[in-house]
Amino acid sequence: MSAARPVLEVRGITKTFPGVTALSEVNLTVRAGEIHAVCGENGAGKSTLMKVLSGVHPHGTYEGEILFEGEPVAFKDIRASERRGVVIIHQELALVPYLSIAENIFLGNERAARGIVDWNETLREAGRLLKRVGLAENPQTPVSELGVGKQQLVEIAKALSKEVRLLILDEPTAALNDEDSAKLLELILELREQGIASIIISHKLNEVRRIADAVTILRDGRTIETLTVRGTPQDEPELSEDRIIRGMVGRDLDQRFPERTGYTGEDAGQVALAVRGWTVRHPVDQQRTVVDDVSLTVRRGEIVGIAGLMGAGRTELAMSVFGRSYGRYVSGTVEVGGREVATRTVPEAIAAGIAYVTEDRKQYGLNLIDNVNRNISLASLTGMRRRGVVDEHHERRVAERYRTTMNIKTPTVFEQVGRLSGGNQQKVVLSKWIHADPEVLILDEPTRGIDVGAKYEIYTVIDRLAAQGKAVLFISSELPELLGMCDRIYTMAEGRLTGEVDRAHATQEVLMRQMTMNRS
Repeated sequence: MSAARPVLEVRGITKTFPGVTALSEVNLTVRAGEIHAVCGENGAGKSTLMKVLSGVHPHGTYEGEILFEGEPVAFKDIRASERRGVVIIHQELALVPYLSIAENIFLGNERAARGIVDWNETLREAGRLLKRVGLAENPQTPVSELGVGKQQLVEIAKALSKEVRLLILDEPTAALNDEDSAKLLELILELREQGIASIIISHKLNEVRRIADAVTILRDGRTIETLTVRGTPQDEPELSEDRIIRGMVGRDLDQRFPERTGYTGEDAGQVALAVRGWTVRHPVDQQRTVVDDVSLTVRRGEIVGIAGLMGAGRTELAMSVFGRSYGRYVSGTVEVGGREVATRTVPEAIAAGIAYVTEDRKQYGLNLIDNVNRNISLASLTGMRRRGVVDEHHERRVAERYRTTMNIKTPTVFEQVGRLSGGNQQKVVLSKWIHADPEVLILDEPTRGIDVGAKYEIYTVIDRLAAQGKAVLFISSELPELLGMCDRIYTMAEGRLTGEVDRAHATQEVLMRQMTMNRS
């Protein structure tokens, strides 16, 4: 692999924004037919580098040089990079849900003659590309009818239609279940065999070690090192996840999870949240039950997990309890502190002492075009007003306090939230709800798409909340995360609770067995 010619050479790339140096003298070499992983903490500069490579940040807005297949290139936009065969697939998929698979594949790259789309050729070529990526779907199927895993394959088919030579994938498996992730990784390996080079950004280090030929680590906008995964000399130890983590964070993480502090208040052990007989139907197909007679409890100072495969009903349960934000309520009660409370709307749920950190922070958790200051205060504006008007000085003091205590990396609390890294965005969401001072905090995939260093910081915050007597309901698709953080773990399958395991007896095998139990 090392003898292959470079397909991409990045030399001394520096990119600055007002008050921030995002990239500083970054170097990267990707060889033909190579899968090259780029790893680093949130805010390390990975996404900025990919935007430079694909023309999102055009030539002239950065310093340094990019060579593609041995020639200097100066991409002025995405179209220019795609014409050379550089195609980027962002974490947020760029598909139009109401158009068909075929229309999405050739959108902006239509198969046309004299300005008229040749639909026969479009469907024929789309079918060929779908077969190439292993997707057995009719090209005329609307994209809205596909799951996220299949949509990722459509994005890759779209890239292949542009005769891709370098494929850039930004967190391609972040929103996928284990099965879809495995299929996508196999496809990337197949593309390598066809001579297509790939750059993959991922926080899932087990996946990096599985498919990558080399790993370049960025830290604070700088290239730290490039490590070889495959073809390692026999006298060198195999590259481990701990070795990659040490490069990413600049230190060893001896423990992935903080040691539990424990709550010692007089009301320790008292039930803070009780959900009884909770049943919810699908918002459109009202014959379909998505949460079926669920009952659970969370005590003060306790972190309780919910494990389940994709479609098990975990998020549906959380959203429906939090102000009936999802589905059609059928039956059930919610108690906070031993008292039945109304949660028919989000304001009622907040008033009852319940907070919900959504799995989709960008769509439901944050106002991306507003600043850090406003986002932190959104859930508790009533406590910041004087004579009916928000006290801006108080609002800023609160935001500055959380900026410090939560270690939110931003030049100022007036920075637009959409410009922050994923980990720092998540800290803003947590700050918003912590300041609302809830009794119960429901966390839905709180560390999705963020790096190991930021994860540890968020785990520490969660443990601190439990140590203060808050009740935490923790939903995660990562079983090691649940095992490392939770006192008890419930399992769900097909909308029902299928088991409950305490910390001492919980293993990945036990949880997986209960997560795959049939309703019968």
